Amino acid sequence: MVRLDEPAATPATPAREEPAPSGSRLPRRPRLRRRTAANAGRSFTLTFIGVVLLAAFLSPLARSALVSIKSPDQVSQASSPVWPADPKVIDYQGKSLTVYAVPLDGGERDLALLTKGRASSTFVDPQDLAAAPITWVGSWRSLTPVWTFAPQLSNYTDVWDQVNFPRLLLNTILIALISMLGVLVSCTLVAYAFARFRFPGRNLVFMLVIATIFLPSAVTLIPTYTIFVKIGWVGTWLPLLVPAFFANAYDVFLLRQYLMTIPREMDEAAAIDGAGPFRTLVSVILPQAWPVIIAVGIFHFVYSWNDFLLPTIYLVGHEDLVPLSVGLAHLSGLHNAQNPGMIQAGTMLTILIPIAFFLLFQRMFVRGIVITGVEK
Repeated sequence: MVRLDEPAATPATPAREEPAPSGSRLPRRPRLRRRTAANAGRSFTLTFIGVVLLAAFLSPLARSALVSIKSPDQVSQASSPVWPADPKVIDYQGKSLTVYAVPLDGGERDLALLTKGRASSTFVDPQDLAAAPITWVGSWRSLTPVWTFAPQLSNYTDVWDQVNFPRLLLNTILIALISMLGVLVSCTLVAYAFARFRFPGRNLVFMLVIATIFLPSAVTLIPTYTIFVKIGWVGTWLPLLVPAFFANAYDVFLLRQYLMTIPREMDEAAAIDGAGPFRTLVSVILPQAWPVIIAVGIFHFVYSWNDFLLPTIYLVGHEDLVPLSVGLAHLSGLHNAQNPGMIQAGTMLTILIPIAFFLLFQRMFVRGIVITGVEK
């Protein structure tokens, strides 16, 4: 029942949105789009610069790889293409004729030079050797030869045989691995002492160790050589291996900075369980320090692999003990003018193992370098 004294219900009206205060600002999408476009442009610019710098850095390596499969004749010709190639040659009546690009009839034709002349030369068509020879007016020396793709893989086999490459490779691997082991063991122990032990004058001693980085190696070269001569080590690997077991400032610094990022609470927990300093190093510290250990190992491995000065000084006259760097330098002095491709082939073979070593551990290597830079 409806009561007459009650007012009739009015339909609900939608709520009106109150206008935004005059002080507030609505987001502007055009500005957001401009900011996104600016960030994209900046990212593209940085990527482009990085690619250009990387290409410039790798260009010598690419050139060495290309020269290593070129013939000596191609390397000596300035007009030869960048890729490995040989002039195209055909057999005509028992003669080997070089094919040139000859301007003829408003275009260019590939013709084989039959008779050379100062004012005119005679050519034959490689596509139709039975046709009459073609006389072309002009100097044949101004013509460009036609090149065909012809990699000279024999450069690699030649350098492998001429310098006793397997023996040099074995010498280099042994020197690099033994010295790397010495650096890792000695530098880890020294860095662990600086990072974890408290003793009087620790900071002063550490500063003195770091100061040796600025000492030029040429200053200590003659005194060190004199000592090794007196003890009879010249002519052996000992001057190259023994100093690696006495640490160096650069690797000690890298290891020490990384070890300081490991919480000391872990050392205290190991001490509560009865572990001594050496057991703590082996069971607690080293499992967490693999990135920096691998980084230091790669640094020294590449340094020892490329070292030329010290093996030249201490192993002179002992051809059966020299590493690849000395062996290739000797080969370069004999054959560089005759066959540069063979020298570059030896270079490419030499860098394969360091590159593979780096690619295998690159992730942990980068991690070790990045975390080492953390300030503690």
